[in-house]
Amino acid sequence: MEQSDVTKMFGSLSPEQQKKVQNILSDKNKTEEILKTPQAQELLKKLMGGRKNG
Repeated sequence: MEQSDVTKMFGSLSPEQQKKVQNILSDKNKTEEILKTPQAQELLKKLMGGRKNG
């Protein structure tokens, strides 16, 4: 993910917060850890409208 993509997606975040998000998203292991949290699972469920993937 390019810095410009992060800036567009997270424009309301401070530059420091944007850099942290970029670092997390560029690290596959960190991203997977976050996506496995109950909070992320709930957010994904809401964003997908309750649909199951697969």
